[in-house]
Amino acid sequence: MQQAIAYYRVSTARQGRSGLGIEAQREAVTRFAAAEGFELVAEFVEVETGKGSDALDRRPQLAAALAAGRQRKCPVIVAKLDRLSRDVAFISGLMAQRVPFVVAELGRDADPFMLHLYAALAEKERRLISERTRAALGARRAQGTKLGNRRNPSEAAAAGTRALMRDADAFAANVLPIIESLRGAGVLDLRGLADALNTRGIRTARGGRWHVSNVKNVIDRAARERLL
Repeated sequence: MQQAIAYYRVSTARQGRSGLGIEAQREAVTRFAAAEGFELVAEFVEVETGKGSDALDRRPQLAAALAAGRQRKCPVIVAKLDRLSRDVAFISGLMAQRVPFVVAELGRDADPFMLHLYAALAEKERRLISERTRAALGARRAQGTKLGNRRNPSEAAAAGTRALMRDADAFAANVLPIIESLRGAGVLDLRGLADALNTRGIRTARGGRWHVSNVKNVIDRAARERLL
């Protein structure tokens, strides 16, 4: 049975649109590996905020997955291509790492050329959506519609706070299934949960390591939102 590395990524800003949380990705990759005869020997989990450029240095867990695949001379499996990137240049950079990728959604026979092709199509779709949005806004301006944020400063600040709260709630919703799984395995204290999250390669919302306070904040938020 061929060994493989699993890589999962979720963005608190884009997770709702992708429809794939971490646990759903894990299920898809595990099912694919079992069907195709892969043995998953390690997994790496990336939690991003969705802000900033999509560069490899912003994805330490992807870099770690590449290193593990290179060391074991085995492929890295992802659930969907967009869990790597929709950017052709980024995909090309990954191919240059000389670690093969297998996209469960596309099948194990999708070669690097196919991955580039699918990434190019996704990039073009994103560009067309942006162009249509700009054209629609331009048409509305031409019709005399006033665009932009006309709130007063206090309303704008309140809106910003609500957006941050939504991001925090989304992040908690992503991490909670993992915490519940750890609790089911007998890890009940906050320090043990923090250590387990760090061991699994999961980062906090700000990309750092977990501590007792971080875990407590997520659990308390979940209790307030009735997520647990």
